[in-house]
Amino acid sequence: MLQEPPVATSSVPLQPYTPELAAALAPRYERLQAVIPEAEWAVHAPYVAAIEALKAERHAVILAHNYQTPEIFHGVADLTGDSLALAQQASETDADVIVLCGVHFMAETAKLLNPDKTVLIPDLEAGCSLASSITAADVRALRQQHPGVPVVTYVNTSAAVKAESDLCCTSANAVQAVESLGADRVIFIPDEYLGKYVAKQTDVEVILWQGHCEVHERFSATELRLYREDNPDVYVLAHPECPPDVLTEADFVGSTAGMVRHLEKQRPPQVVMLTECSMSDNVAVALPDVDFVRPCNLCPHMKRITLKKILRTLEHMEYAVDVDADVAHRARRSVQRMLELGRGEGR
Repeated sequence: MLQEPPVATSSVPLQPYTPELAAALAPRYERLQAVIPEAEWAVHAPYVAAIEALKAERHAVILAHNYQTPEIFHGVADLTGDSLALAQQASETDADVIVLCGVHFMAETAKLLNPDKTVLIPDLEAGCSLASSITAADVRALRQQHPGVPVVTYVNTSAAVKAESDLCCTSANAVQAVESLGADRVIFIPDEYLGKYVAKQTDVEVILWQGHCEVHERFSATELRLYREDNPDVYVLAHPECPPDVLTEADFVGSTAGMVRHLEKQRPPQVVMLTECSMSDNVAVALPDVDFVRPCNLCPHMKRITLKKILRTLEHMEYAVDVDADVAHRARRSVQRMLELGRGEGR
């Protein structure tokens, strides 16, 4: 459960962008200059400096998902990655305060794994279309329709849904999760497209739910073919939350982290990543030798997180994420089972 927001704005004084501040933050900007113009960095840098000071004061750590903008992902985040990586890192941090720069189900997951820590999210409206597509009552109804069939729940769900499930998974270990239960049939929720992808990788019968990611479902095979017409040598990577016809056309299908690892290994000269567009910017920082053709499907929820809101969050210690004790106890088991599975076999 997320607390009701007080009316608050940051009153932390910002340093002007002086040559001294520019020099102090130069190592960060050297990495970012390919994706953030200097004029834009001059606006971000005072916030970065103020956030760093408050992080130390609060003994806080910032976790940022791959879909966060570069000034957050590379500018102020201490720990970064996909949903699984953030869950793993949240379970290991010794910070007193966790600021989750992502969406609300990620903040809930961090709280499940750190019940004694303060977990903050900078914007209460940072939601997720997948998490909104299914409720705990829906899961109970599915169990009634399919007695005895275990439920595997994608991490993009609320803690209440996770609590009704046998096992949680990410796109990185979804196949392994389904097969780990030793059942002939498995209910897989809520992403229909990821579920269809999993079904093709296993002999287990997969019962699906019609939830979709509003970012990934907008990609189409027609759009992909147009990319290839304009860029004949482009290498296409797609997230399994994309529609099946898109996955068929792609050169590589994998999780958020799987795509990054594949690019680090293969280094194709020109790439298009069919996922949230900030991820291309963040990967481009690490792989400057790769030319990224950038489709721009933005996640409106991820983009609600800004440097200004992160600063306000640390100043006012808002907005604290909490989970009902009974829900947390049951949801924690499914998440811990996910962490025990790890990433699966290279996905």
